[in-house]
Amino acid sequence: MIQLYNSMTGKKEPFKPLEEGKVKMYVCGPTVYNYIHIGNARPAIVFDTVRRYFTYRGYEVKYVSNFTDVDDKIIRTANELGEDYHALTKRFIEAYHADTGALNVQKA
Repeated sequence: MIQLYNSMTGKKEPFKPLEEGKVKMYVCGPTVYNYIHIGNARPAIVFDTVRRYFTYRGYEVKYVSNFTDVDDKIIRTANELGEDYHALTKRFIEAYHADTGALNVQKA
């Protein structure tokens, strides 16, 4: 079985779900002001792999991820490009899904 680092105890511990047969995962997603880079791709790939492992082990997995779509970097980039920040974030969210899809990462 998988062992995970418990930040409260400072130790690796065997994984035990809070609810039998179910795993809930929340992963912080990117701030969408540009195309993804390796720093955005890495957590997408790593946590997709963890999710697939839990699914393989027979767990029902609820996987949630976010996009930060209001941020100083987003507003600055939108102003530099003369673009509405909603349109900018929509474009980069779509690009994120296309790029992670090309890496065979499942959508949250």
